[in-house]
Amino acid sequence: METERYIQQEADEKPETKTEQAAEAIQQLGQTNIPQMTPDTNIHCLTIVGQIEGHIQLPPQNKATKYEHVIPQIVAIEQNQNIEGLLVILNTVGGDVEAGLAIAEMLASLSKPTVSIVLGGGHSIGVPIAVSCDYSFITETATMTIHPVRLTGLVIGVPQTFEYLDKMQERVVRFVTKHSNISEEKFKELMFSKGNLTRDIGTNVVGPDAVKYGLIDEVGGVSQAMNKLRELIEMKKSGERKMIQ
Repeated sequence: METERYIQQEADEKPETKTEQAAEAIQQLGQTNIPQMTPDTNIHCLTIVGQIEGHIQLPPQNKATKYEHVIPQIVAIEQNQNIEGLLVILNTVGGDVEAGLAIAEMLASLSKPTVSIVLGGGHSIGVPIAVSCDYSFITETATMTIHPVRLTGLVIGVPQTFEYLDKMQERVVRFVTKHSNISEEKFKELMFSKGNLTRDIGTNVVGPDAVKYGLIDEVGGVSQAMNKLRELIEMKKSGERKMIQ
């Protein structure tokens, strides 16, 4: 009787212990377990919200996406055989350039079908992340701000500083133009446009215009994005079956 009571007590404690361990791993190490799939879905959803946090920790009141949390998730998604497609949802103001490019490069290199959707906003370094997937959507009211790379904090006014900024900016331009249908000339025109943003350089592009410029593939919402992702998954399966035959 005592043994049965002990076993039941241990079984009751296990779920809570696993939850606490997962929460502690995220807080302390920025690591997550492989995303668990429910039996009725083969799609994982990854959200990029708020400000993308890089090497410098943001104040606690800021809503942020920490790249050291996202990167292990992407690796886990690639490893998990139950996940056949990835939906990336963006509502971000941008953030750290190198962290954003790292996330974008990882998404672009996934072997599984990926679809992104911009809800609200996909600004600044959120633009490369939005175009990194196999297919991209943007809602009619969502916007994307395209502007030159900026620095915060101490800036040393020497030619090397401006050369570094120019090279970093070229990395962003090359990635965006490679993974979308917008031309380099048009993207730079939007980036350096004057008068569109108050007291600043750049362009705020609304949903349909982002599609017109070739930056995003289609105007649509969650339903359209899910349907497209399922279509890409079926195309990948069909291709694999043909290779086996």
